[in-house]
Amino acid sequence: MMDIKMVVIAGGKKGTVGKINVKPGDKVAEGDILVQVETGKGNRQIKATDDGIINQILIEEGNEVVSHQVLFQIEPLESNSGASSSDERLASPVDIKTQEINTDLLIIGAGPGGYVAAIYAAKKGLKVTLIEKEELGGTCLNVGCIPTKALVKSSEVCHTVRHSSYFGIEAGSALEINMKQIIRRKDEVKDKLISGIGYLMEQNEIQVIRGQASFLSNKQVCVTGEMKTYISAKDIVIATGSKISKVNIPGINLPFVMNSTDALSCTDLPTSITIIGGGVIGMEFAFIYRNLGVEVHVVEFMDRLLTMLDDDISDELKQAAEQAGIHIYTGAKVSKIQRANNGHAIVSYEARDGEHLLVSEKVLVAIGREPNMDGLNLEQAGIQLNERGRGIAVDHQMHTNVEHIYAIGDVTNIIQLAHVASHQGITAVDAILGEDAVMHYTAVPNVIFTSPEIASVGLLERECQQQGIDYCLSKVSFSSNGKALTMNEPHGFIKLIKDTNTGKIVGGSIIGPDAASLISSLTLAIANELTEQQIRETIFAHPTTGEVLHEAAFGLSIGALHQA
Repeated sequence: MMDIKMVVIAGGKKGTVGKINVKPGDKVAEGDILVQVETGKGNRQIKATDDGIINQILIEEGNEVVSHQVLFQIEPLESNSGASSSDERLASPVDIKTQEINTDLLIIGAGPGGYVAAIYAAKKGLKVTLIEKEELGGTCLNVGCIPTKALVKSSEVCHTVRHSSYFGIEAGSALEINMKQIIRRKDEVKDKLISGIGYLMEQNEIQVIRGQASFLSNKQVCVTGEMKTYISAKDIVIATGSKISKVNIPGINLPFVMNSTDALSCTDLPTSITIIGGGVIGMEFAFIYRNLGVEVHVVEFMDRLLTMLDDDISDELKQAAEQAGIHIYTGAKVSKIQRANNGHAIVSYEARDGEHLLVSEKVLVAIGREPNMDGLNLEQAGIQLNERGRGIAVDHQMHTNVEHIYAIGDVTNIIQLAHVASHQGITAVDAILGEDAVMHYTAVPNVIFTSPEIASVGLLERECQQQGIDYCLSKVSFSSNGKALTMNEPHGFIKLIKDTNTGKIVGGSIIGPDAASLISSLTLAIANELTEQQIRETIFAHPTTGEVLHEAAFGLSIGALHQA
């Protein structure tokens, strides 16, 4: 069966179905106009992409449609349809359509690394071909950053409504959570952004090929999709991202066990859930579910949550989680998952004091992600992996060991963040064009959308200790900040770290309101090697949460002005 989808509508807008020219059972030829759709840019003709029989029409005249929506299903015509079964066994296979493409730059993967690199390269004058086997936007847009943040917002609204009486707003007790609408809204946001990327591909004349890419040599790639496409390129960028790591836990395939992708489409809100993993994914979902009223248990193998952060940030988050009613179990190893008689999950974990059991309606496994190199056939191109074999080895300009092949994003396993992938993509294109831009990782911001938000950039306190840096730090609480108090979010703090030999700010962490926005200012300061004096001499608007950053800069010298 072959799907005929709506083409990209600019800006994520909708179109209106006009005259439908076919009906189920009709025979159509490649290029026949099936329907016309009215959009803001005029009528768009949707044509048959191959010969076949109309099997199903999934729209009606007057319907609204969005980009990539399936409009028709067509049964392809088979060759030798009148031959006998014995003739069919002797007949040669149906010829698969093929095409050949020559391009300046071939990019494999259309996530935040790949599609940004494609746009940047096109604007720089290169002829670009982009391969994607699924949806534009990659993991981040489809099953990662954007969908989770849509759920975060819905859960925050729910939490605000539950506690609105504190602000003098009586919402009553008839609070209803429509999980189907929460998921529907998440999909609308995602689809609008996907459509926007498609529009940018068209506007920048980037050729998008759908299918699985596989290297035939270090100069040629074969794409298997609706047809076989052989692409030869002067330069190639691998941007295939990451995939969910496999975990060997007995019972992990039971029907009530979800991964993060499953959770993003789950329209049934459980009454209780056990989350395996206290990292970024696990803790974001923990607060999402708890803010929606779910009983939440988090089981973490390490001795603390979010081990990529300093201890004081982890401790502050654990305290916030427990105050929110989330049950935290650290130093705990999950040994098995079983099904109870009532259909619920029984999660067994081992801790220092023995084995424990947790019972919940659902289980979410949030262990992590690993580079996605499936089907690439890297050995045919002679591409080497890093020392641990977990990711493609690259240099500071994103070169692989093969001169004209580059790799960016999660597939390199350097830092698994969307904004890092985008920046690496730009750096790779600059290298292709002979420019001397290189990647620097000293000022990479990291944001975690828990409640409260967490953000960090530059060196952690423990890294300063490990590197023998002579440092001092300043820590200022949000409890003395007027804007935070008006928001009823006085918890958390900003921590700045200064190299005492140079006077420069080398690191900082934030846990509290607006952390995701405040980290940009701190990133700018570290990237440009600003001193605490330069930050002190900057005027910060009042009343804003950003004033806490100003206070922390004073804390590195004479002491914060509004904190005893």
